[in-house]
Amino acid sequence: MRPNPVKAKLARGEAAFGTMILDLSGPGLAKIFENAGADFIMYDMEAACFDIGLIKSQLAMCRGLKIVPMVNVASQDPVMIQLPLDCGAMGLMIPVVETRAQAEAIARVTHYPPKGRRGVAFGIAQDDYSLGGLDRQIKAADKRNMIIPKIETAKGVENIDEILSVAGIDAAFVGHMDLSVSLGVPGNYTHPKFSAAVDKVIAACKRHKKPGVCLVASPEAAKAWMKKGFRMVMYSTDTMLIASAYKAGLEAIKGKGK
Repeated sequence: MRPNPVKAKLARGEAAFGTMILDLSGPGLAKIFENAGADFIMYDMEAACFDIGLIKSQLAMCRGLKIVPMVNVASQDPVMIQLPLDCGAMGLMIPVVETRAQAEAIARVTHYPPKGRRGVAFGIAQDDYSLGGLDRQIKAADKRNMIIPKIETAKGVENIDEILSVAGIDAAFVGHMDLSVSLGVPGNYTHPKFSAAVDKVIAACKRHKKPGVCLVASPEAAKAWMKKGFRMVMYSTDTMLIASAYKAGLEAIKGKGK
């Protein structure tokens, strides 16, 4: 079974960079981002509405590449969580995690017995259709997969230490848009309430020695979040990258700003 170099990189205290895929699904997409220097790619089943068939195809396009494929699932439903793992995802983000009980339930369905209760199937997409060594494969899968709760409400921030204390939870993602709405300051990412919430999450990450994960729209924002201590950084989305690059090119062609 292929290892997860992003998880290993983060364990060494290094930073890892990727992007969120909301709309594109071409066969060369993962290779394009790998060539550009991305460590991982996060396919979105939540806002992007990708179905599991498309996800399985996209994960297959990552086979043989160094880039690590992960999936942002749409809910905490066990089937929704387990299917992308069986299709070959090496990590998951799970929305609106607010309590230790939710984190424990997520850890159970994403890990095999005796750690959890994930259904056992190998010789399929997740292990590149290899054969034999069931005990070895179980251990390798549990070690490889990165399970990331999304902290995107005030309640999630309040319970962040309890969430991160759960074995099998590997990191914490700050869902900045939803969190700002939950805090009553929609889109105001410089508001003291928002800043305090982010600081609380990353402080807990440091205490539990688990990386903080963020999604940013600019290099400047990435540097600011990394200065706080976030080490797993999603720089922009496919749609934002195309739109911003095209807009900048057009403005340069038309001579705007001169």
